[in-house]
Amino acid sequence: MSVTVDGTTLRSVLRAHASGVAVLTAPGTDGPAGVTITSFAPVSADPALVSFCLSDTSSTWARIKDSRWFGIQVLGADQTDLAERFAAPGTDRFAAPTRWHTGPRGVPLLDGCLAWLVCARRERFRIGDHHLVVGAVENALPGAPGNALVHLRGEIRPVVGTPTSLVP
Repeated sequence: MSVTVDGTTLRSVLRAHASGVAVLTAPGTDGPAGVTITSFAPVSADPALVSFCLSDTSSTWARIKDSRWFGIQVLGADQTDLAERFAAPGTDRFAAPTRWHTGPRGVPLLDGCLAWLVCARRERFRIGDHHLVVGAVENALPGAPGNALVHLRGEIRPVVGTPTSLVP
């Protein structure tokens, strides 16, 4: 099968797709490591599996690729600054004003998130110019209720409005 769309075109077209914003953290080779991701996705409920992708060129990938455990922090609408801090290259993302603590398995967990997952790496695949990691969820911790952040048209935006249930 041939690929006819180049990466620039694909990124441009997919700017119309809203993605949830999360922060991936892991005990890194030289201290805690973390990065903002929009590739986080649930994979399976039974067993509980989730996934994320990171680019070959990500400095965070180099620091966490051999980590056995990782954390996913689902960010709230009031955490745009945290998302931007963990997206910025060349900074100590865990320095003040970031508030965090060490969670299960030594995984760094950020304070004040909507939810946290601590996962054991189950599979790792190189696909194109990215690495796909599948993790088994060992801990799932709810945070305070609230609206989430999404990435849309190149910007991190809060979800606006009152969350509603689809179940009557």
